[in-house]
Amino acid sequence: MQELDGRIRYAADKYDLDPELVKALIWRESRFDPNAVGKAGEIGLMQLVPAGSPGSVSEWSRITGNPPPSKRNLFDVDTNLDIGCWYLAEAMRQYKHYRHGTELALAAYNAGASRAKRWKPETEDGDVLCRIDIASTRNYVKFIMQRYRSSQRKK
Repeated sequence: MQELDGRIRYAADKYDLDPELVKALIWRESRFDPNAVGKAGEIGLMQLVPAGSPGSVSEWSRITGNPPPSKRNLFDVDTNLDIGCWYLAEAMRQYKHYRHGTELALAAYNAGASRAKRWKPETEDGDVLCRIDIASTRNYVKFIMQRYRSSQRKK
């Protein structure tokens, strides 16, 4: 992981994300294995969903106007970090006014934007975790937030 620190920091800074949050997400997604492949075909450190399926890469390509990288290129650490951080930052911006905006952004990263929208509390200071009705996503968000908070306490 040490050799990835600078690259993670660069991508996180580019999109105004806390590198410690990105590291917590990467730990949960791939355990820092740039060659990881998920059960549904997710690729690399940040477990990106390749173009052709709804998700991070298709959304990135559509909004930025960049051609989607090939599956092979998604294994490139810098490409993977750039698209993954972009995707997380988009969700963070969408929920920046919510007290639990980070949790909503992580839920969107894991389960998709439409589900996260459904889990959004009625008020900006409302709870989020209790609204997430998919146990695996709720556990995903809890795990990353615990790891993130733990890293912040160590600073």
